[in-house]
Amino acid sequence: MAATLTARVRRHVCDLHLSIDTARAPVTVLFGPSGAGKTTLLRCLAGLDRPEPGSHIQFGDHLWDAPRVHVPTRRRRVGYLFQDHALFPHLPVAGNVGYGLHRMPRRQRPERIRQALAAADAAHLHDRPTRGLSGGEAQRVALARALAPRPQLLLLDEPLSALDTPTRTRLRGDLRRLLLATGVPTIVVTHDRTEALTLGDHIAVVIDGRLHQHGPVDTVFNRPATAAVAAVVGVDTILTGHVTGHHDDLTHIDVAGHVLHATPHRDLNPGDRTLVCIRADDIALELPGPPRPASPRNQLPAVVTAVHPDGPVLRVSLDAGITLTAYVTRPTGEHLDLQTGRQVTAAIKATAVHLIAHPAVERPH
Repeated sequence: MAATLTARVRRHVCDLHLSIDTARAPVTVLFGPSGAGKTTLLRCLAGLDRPEPGSHIQFGDHLWDAPRVHVPTRRRRVGYLFQDHALFPHLPVAGNVGYGLHRMPRRQRPERIRQALAAADAAHLHDRPTRGLSGGEAQRVALARALAPRPQLLLLDEPLSALDTPTRTRLRGDLRRLLLATGVPTIVVTHDRTEALTLGDHIAVVIDGRLHQHGPVDTVFNRPATAAVAAVVGVDTILTGHVTGHHDDLTHIDVAGHVLHATPHRDLNPGDRTLVCIRADDIALELPGPPRPASPRNQLPAVVTAVHPDGPVLRVSLDAGITLTAYVTRPTGEHLDLQTGRQVTAAIKATAVHLIAHPAVERPH
């Protein structure tokens, strides 16, 4: 089923140009803040919304939208899983899954329904009434309904957002496994960072109706191309500095009078301004003392200015002459007795210091 999806979509304030090789990216995540244009793009791909003149959508050899061309949804062979699952409460599970099979001979539908439910790990729900389903069960039934017509492309709009937190956490890995097992190229819309990291092979970051960066998930999250992308993917510390030089196989940056060391960035020259990006989970906190032989190159004396619980971890604000944010586990916080005024050392590996060469793009508000 692998094919290349090429889309240039103009609609309202969106102007998105995206190309996806589904053989290399079985699951692509459209990621960005609410209102960025992700669902607009998804609905145009499905044919539910019609893009403005000048748009172009093609999947493999099939042209879906172009000047004087618009293929209706029913002919695109696209499966769509809505954010709220949109199951029909008056129909049983089997009736929901088979709803899109009206063109199939009636005698073949029961087997197709069973196959779709099995693909969604929901075979045990076949005879259940829809009204009694839990959130996780409804999500699996909705996925089975999207798979039943055997689509050539699967579109998921915030597929886990309607679930409670424990169910969402449990189903993330299951959904990734199910999507890969179907073999159907998939595009998932989400604004949840954990879902993006768990579900996607590639990620397209959409901000204010524009595509800002597209590539492998790990690359985009760890090496954002702009300050706007860095903020959206959760880089908690973004500082402005200038390059002082390259030596010892490191690039050295002055940030407000403090020198930081990063892996080599040969596109930057001494004197160049740069943004310094550091993820909170890449900062380790230690008690003050002499550096150990294997310690990271960046050792910054710091004072704790705030400690806030953030789910299973603690979010720690630090004053190291520059403002830093770190995440630590609760046991680590207790061991270090982290509280306002506590003196610590912020240890940061050079490989965790990411430099953006052109800091002209401001962080989104």
